Amino acid sequence: MTKGTLADRIRQQLGDLSPAERRVGRVLLADYPAAGFETVATMAERARVSAPTVLRFVSRFGYKGYPDFQAGLRAETEARSASPLSLYEAAGPAADERVHEESLLAEGRRIFTTALAQTYDELPPHDLERAIELLSDPKLRITLTGGRFTHHLAHYLALHLMQLRDRISVLSERPVERTAALTGWGRRDVLIVFDYRRYEPDKTALAQLLHERGGRVILFTDTWLSPAASHCEVVLSAQVTAPSPYDSLVPTMAVIETVVAGLVRALGERAHERLREGERLAREAGLV
Repeated sequence: MTKGTLADRIRQQLGDLSPAERRVGRVLLADYPAAGFETVATMAERARVSAPTVLRFVSRFGYKGYPDFQAGLRAETEARSASPLSLYEAAGPAADERVHEESLLAEGRRIFTTALAQTYDELPPHDLERAIELLSDPKLRITLTGGRFTHHLAHYLALHLMQLRDRISVLSERPVERTAALTGWGRRDVLIVFDYRRYEPDKTALAQLLHERGGRVILFTDTWLSPAASHCEVVLSAQVTAPSPYDSLVPTMAVIETVVAGLVRALGERAHERLREGERLAREAGLV
């Protein structure tokens, strides 16, 4: 079980850092994890702080020194690129032994219960609140996109949002339709991206495009963080540990449901009225 990435811990503790250390944290988060592999001097120059400040920042997060800090980032980077095959092979004979020692039901309950608890423990409250704030703003247009497996989650969240507010769409996979959508992106747009290891380059490109045009990006990702995170205003990460070689999306689904619950509360009577009107129109059109 991963105990949160450094990026998770930085976001959670930004408010507790000194102003100078906070600048170091923001530089690292803006280009994570690549910025962490630069020298102390380069990091200090980018953050406009002294080298001792960078070293104090590193020690705050439990590292013995800068080499130890970079070794931790390298371990994270290796984990980010893991595939189902590599996870299966890494488990080796020990996985078969555990299957015999523990029933599948008991193993699943243990793993998923722990993953859910850890996901909520590590979820920054301000990111969750900001996501709900953006999604409840009627002036903003919301577009969603996902990956190989996570496009189902993008559609699932989109269906909920459509029942609660207007101006919701899922980004088309057809090049002409996708290009037409991108052409109109600007400051009034919010992109919701689902991107999990092995990360898909187009998700980072989309996030960067909207960020450069003044829009906002909400990212659902794993604890190692999609490269798109450096362009996102909100990052909602979740554990992916599972009893199989495949990453689990169970904790992510729980985070989605929490966002929806928060949005219902934020919209209040507006959501109630839209649901009521939707039911009426569906009956008139013979859809229910």
